Amino acid sequence: MRIVEEIVGKEVLDSSAAIIGKVKDVETDPETRKIEALVLSKGGISEGLGLSKGETIVPFDMVKKIGDKVLLKSGVE
Repeated sequence: MRIVEEIVGKEVLDSSAAIIGKVKDVETDPETRKIEALVLSKGGISEGLGLSKGETIVPFDMVKKIGDKVLLKSGVE
């Protein structure tokens, strides 16, 4: 999916504009082909070296806006 390719790698910001990670993968429903969740990596040097396994799953309904970065609605950490 072209949209998925455009989302992967974007920084994700919480409602206070703090970076909480980068989009590592996107979970989709195979039947409806709709995005269900974003899989975020924590980032940092250890993640860049492949040492960090920390991931956060963010339901797609918590996404407020997607532009240069992904902005989440309030209430998400």
